[in-house]
Amino acid sequence: MRLLFLGDVVGRSGRTAVVEKLPMLRQRYRADFVVVNGENAAGGFGISEAILTELLDAGADVVTTGNHVWDQRETLIFIERHDRLLRPINFPPGAPGRGAGIYKAANGADVLVINAMGRVFMADLDCPFRAVDRELEACGLKSGADAILIDFHAEATSEKEAMGYFVDGRASLLVGTHTHVPTADEQILNLGTGYMTDAGMCGDYDSVLGMGKEEPLARFLTKIPNGRFQPSLGKATISGVGIDIDDATGLARAIAPLRLGGRLSQAEPAFWLPAD
Repeated sequence: MRLLFLGDVVGRSGRTAVVEKLPMLRQRYRADFVVVNGENAAGGFGISEAILTELLDAGADVVTTGNHVWDQRETLIFIERHDRLLRPINFPPGAPGRGAGIYKAANGADVLVINAMGRVFMADLDCPFRAVDRELEACGLKSGADAILIDFHAEATSEKEAMGYFVDGRASLLVGTHTHVPTADEQILNLGTGYMTDAGMCGDYDSVLGMGKEEPLARFLTKIPNGRFQPSLGKATISGVGIDIDDATGLARAIAPLRLGGRLSQAEPAFWLPAD
């Protein structure tokens, strides 16, 4: 099966690019399943119900989040109505919403999606390793799900790499989000799990992590906030990763980055493109 993951959608620029291009991308790549991280979609901070609906209508099967999940207070309410919106699984008991779910892909496969959040340089949530392990024990690869994708929303590369090896052979893909910068380390780990430290963002890269440059620069220079961070509104790059999954094992056969539009060098999964 073919699985497409898109990194953090940042503000109107990223949101517009994803909503406009995702239907074409699903068709062009014949993607069976699409996951989009939408935690920065509403003005750079959180996600609204209207934006969630936009992303789902455009072709996302599941929308994941991260540390900004509650920035829009309405999310505390509407997340209970939407089983295709996930928040990190390692929030303490009692948090609304869910951190994992099983969903049908276009080819009929059952896909387990897990959303977890790191703790290094982040909020001190419950242990993500133990939370992910419990989910994998409850619903294993090929015993409970045909494919398993884990969005690990974390700051530290070391924590993401450790999580990759922790789930190697037990998940189809471990992809990092949160840093908004795509890494060049897409690979298949020793036991068959696809891995990428960070998928990057879907947003304007003529920015500071998707935000207009002036306010972040002023804060670095003066240590004084002068206003709110505002998403940059230039042309967005859609950033993510594509993975081919072996139907027999649920493990990765091929993995490659996706970068389309905007300022970054362009890249598409060559194994999904028609032969010349």
